[in-house]
Amino acid sequence: MAHQELQADQLMQRALAALDATEAALKTAIRSLREHVLVDGRVSASKLDDYQLVSYDTALSAAEATGARFALDYAARVRAQSETGRPITIEERCALLFSAEAIESIRARLELRPQDYGLSREALAKTLDSDALQAFCAEQLAVERMTELGKAIADMDGNTGAYLLDEDHEMMRDTFRRFATDVVMPLAEEVHRHDLLIPEEILGGLAEMGCFGLSIPERFGGLQADDKEDNMGMIVVTEELSRGSLGAAGSLITRPEILTRALLKGGTEAQKAKWLPRLAEADPLCAVAVTEPNYGSDVAGMRCKATRTEGGWLIDGAKTWCTFGGKAGVLLLLARTNPDLSLGHKGLSMFLVEKPSSDGHAFEHTQEGGGKITGKAIATIGYRGMHSYDVFFDNYFVPEENMLGGPEGEGKGFYFTMAGFAGGRIQTAARAVGLMQAAFERAVSYADERQVFGNSINKYQLTQVKLARLAAYLLASRQFTYSVGRLMDAGSGEMEASMVKLFTCKTAEWVTREAQQIHGGMGYAEETPVSRYFLDARVLSIFEGVEEILALKVVARALVDRAGQVQA
Repeated sequence: MAHQELQADQLMQRALAALDATEAALKTAIRSLREHVLVDGRVSASKLDDYQLVSYDTALSAAEATGARFALDYAARVRAQSETGRPITIEERCALLFSAEAIESIRARLELRPQDYGLSREALAKTLDSDALQAFCAEQLAVERMTELGKAIADMDGNTGAYLLDEDHEMMRDTFRRFATDVVMPLAEEVHRHDLLIPEEILGGLAEMGCFGLSIPERFGGLQADDKEDNMGMIVVTEELSRGSLGAAGSLITRPEILTRALLKGGTEAQKAKWLPRLAEADPLCAVAVTEPNYGSDVAGMRCKATRTEGGWLIDGAKTWCTFGGKAGVLLLLARTNPDLSLGHKGLSMFLVEKPSSDGHAFEHTQEGGGKITGKAIATIGYRGMHSYDVFFDNYFVPEENMLGGPEGEGKGFYFTMAGFAGGRIQTAARAVGLMQAAFERAVSYADERQVFGNSINKYQLTQVKLARLAAYLLASRQFTYSVGRLMDAGSGEMEASMVKLFTCKTAEWVTREAQQIHGGMGYAEETPVSRYFLDARVLSIFEGVEEILALKVVARALVDRAGQVQA
């Protein structure tokens, strides 16, 4: 083995050993949390709420550690495909830097209140405070090392290394990257600054490319194989479209993704045969009506009701944040079919609610029988193009055959919703990666163009360190997302999908902020795309599972449950 390969192998081994020590501390923290929240051998939701800060910190730390693990695995695969004797790769350097930062982030979080995580001085000495861990982090976070990486990144035109996609997915990436560059980007600023609807050039172009059928099996007219899922294809396409524009392109397939998964999970054969081919052709476009004004993520408390009537159901109530609700011709609606609130989520059912498509910021439709649906777009600081609506139903009739799952689907709406949103979370992670890539490309380019005191700012140490960190976090976010996509294609990865959504969406806010900062005053100007990226990034930690709820109710709960399974 050449000297360079030996050095790279030694660095990777140090990184893995440091990460092992970090995860050992995390396991102690998770076991400690589990002991506090168990009642009669089961996790108590109310007890878990008594430990919200610990739960949140533990969930975020676990997500960072998992991201580091996937980043190091990726770097090892890059090395395995490299020529013999090749110096340490950019991919390895970025993965090592990210791992050190993730470990130090976890260390700072857990050591702030070690007693709350069940960590004794002895446990800390063996894990987070071990000499090997601290030596690895100090080595990777040395200013000189970060500066050298930043200099290399500045010369790579916004690239962070190999994607390691197979031939089919690389072809998909190239195809949709060209569409994003040639069609989406020239229109994105106008859509954002004038709060326009997504233009037909984008909608029609993506429909022709089969974009809306990515998650629909071939037997129903989609692009996905009948015998297996292709989350990776959906991820790659979403990432590239989000690089063009989050609101005007990258989010277009989120709602078809959610509706498709719900249909495949609970729809009758007749419903699948009717709706899936139409969704694949974007005829109609669709939206999701789940969130309510006063309940947000509290699905069990929802009040929008469906009352039996001759031939179907009458819908009454309000929904909010119904993205694309105006343009959509069908809404995936979660409503209460059993008025007994004590049933919680077991009293909810799901409906396919048809309505006319509208191009306006407001819409209203009255049925022949007098039922009415109205909607008004919510003014937002970013994520423009699709528009999110407040939607109101007044005795709005939905035929019996439009209850998802037919009569057997009554009371199962919550479970169909969860099936839909599992794909929505990994898709949102891909949206975050695409947005970060756009911001990173602009940051690298502008750092070369912007002159301060006679030099491009990429010649200054602070900018070089910024570029190194941005590249490391972008690379880790992408490979975290890809790795979870592969797990989901293999039939697992549900908890990891929530983890990667939690991590990448928080990271996107920081990456777009730093890209904006590199632009100086121009980063605050509307005419500069990074101002849009910064505004768009803010929504990522809110939709498809708000950050706090995702961490507390999904990731932390899953970590505690998994710890119990390991013990058993």
